[in-house]
Amino acid sequence: MTQRVVVTGCGVVSPVGKTKDDFWNSLCSGISGLDVIKAFDTSAYQCRIGGEVKDFSPDGLVDPKEAQRTDRVILFALGASDQAIKDSGLDLERTDLTRFGTIIGSGIGGLQTLEKEHSKLVNRGPGRVSPFLIPMMITDMTAGRVSISYGLKGPNYSVVSACASGTHAIGEAYTMIRTGMMDIAVTGGSEATITPLALAGFCNMKALSTRNEDPTKASSPFDIKRDGFVMGEGAGIVILESLEHALARGARIYGEVIGYGATGDAYHLSHPAPEGEGMSRAMKMALDSAGLKPTDIGYINAHGTSTLLNDKYETTAIKNVFGDYAQEVNISSTKSMTGHLLGASGGIEFIASIFAIRNGIIPPTINYQDADPECDLNYTPNTAVKKEMRYALSNSFGFGGHNATLIASAYEPS
Repeated sequence: MTQRVVVTGCGVVSPVGKTKDDFWNSLCSGISGLDVIKAFDTSAYQCRIGGEVKDFSPDGLVDPKEAQRTDRVILFALGASDQAIKDSGLDLERTDLTRFGTIIGSGIGGLQTLEKEHSKLVNRGPGRVSPFLIPMMITDMTAGRVSISYGLKGPNYSVVSACASGTHAIGEAYTMIRTGMMDIAVTGGSEATITPLALAGFCNMKALSTRNEDPTKASSPFDIKRDGFVMGEGAGIVILESLEHALARGARIYGEVIGYGATGDAYHLSHPAPEGEGMSRAMKMALDSAGLKPTDIGYINAHGTSTLLNDKYETTAIKNVFGDYAQEVNISSTKSMTGHLLGASGGIEFIASIFAIRNGIIPPTINYQDADPECDLNYTPNTAVKKEMRYALSNSFGFGGHNATLIASAYEPS
């Protein structure tokens, strides 16, 4: 027997808002969160812009001493998880915490800590390296630390699949609740990699936009003048719950997860497979698992990074799966406003998909000015549109050929 899986809580820490409501209102208003990077001197870099989370404080999440021993990626995960758990209305004292899982993805983990401590090693010797280095930097500590804060004793691990990490994490949690391995999960993605080393690495890959003089317009997915992605940071976390458990406690239900697809390209370290072959199979797998036809989908939250090949091949993949309907379905890339949160992108974009269904509004792709003949679909340019719909599809694709797709649905009682 399989369980229906519903969304009962949402939490967001992002460049366009540090709550779910601020995040959603910014998306609908077409507000960009991108700016010149303030965290460190970028004068020697080709790309000097990013989507930083502004004025983030861990107050109320951990005490000041512990905050110094906790990487920013973990603090983001704690912040969004705290919002989501409170939003769900769960009474943890009356919840079986052995059936409450924590599955949170991150592409790179505690990179800020690694860079800082490596500098100490080189400049001051091994004796100066923090004893907290390992628990601060290992990727799985995003999930581990959240589980410790709330006493969650169900399945507990991180998912690492580059920019698909958050979507894979939600898909894994969905699968485990659906098959009865747990009743509830706090899940999604967190990332904090606007650091000197990561920026240099992505710059030297030629993956980032260099539109430094106009940061808010630098992320321009599907536009022919796109010149790369803009790195963002933050976390997007949801509470997934079996429908039976949610109904028993009278929970508010935002929507339902009904489909999940995961495939591999087996092609290249950073380039997607030609014609979006792996992307197509992930979307088709998700549709098949949901029992839907392509024409049932009202909105696609695209991976839409603003890089040449990703946008081209995602467009081709959508055409391959959706056929003639590809010209009709609304698509948008919210990365045009948030930047690319890497392993956290799937978390915030799944929340955007749920809210699109719930509010009947499709957020836009901003900075869309000049059409690319090879990207010729309806990307909901520049302005949000109202549209009643029941189903939305959210894509995430990562370096290494990782492809993941989720399908969200409006909740309707049996």
